[in-house]
Amino acid sequence: MVGEDAVAADSKAVSVHWELMFTRSLFGTPDMAEQGRLLDTVAELVDASRIRTTATETLSPISAATLTEAHRRIESATTRGKIVLEGWEPRHD
Repeated sequence: MVGEDAVAADSKAVSVHWELMFTRSLFGTPDMAEQGRLLDTVAELVDASRIRTTATETLSPISAATLTEAHRRIESATTRGKIVLEGWEPRHD
């Protein structure tokens, strides 16, 4: 973010973090097997309910209507957590 956008975000304590999950495999690093071990560990923690998602709402199916609704909720500035869109609506040609 730059300029006025950064100032507006800063006043709301917004932070943006980029994380590329598959850097090792993308670049063929010598420690690529570590990615599998990390994913196994995360799966175990999820299964044991030691970590949980930040998703708070799920809208379905994915369509123009649900995308519009998700956007409306985010713009309302009252949304907490993540909104998940899932399931594709069959296309009618």
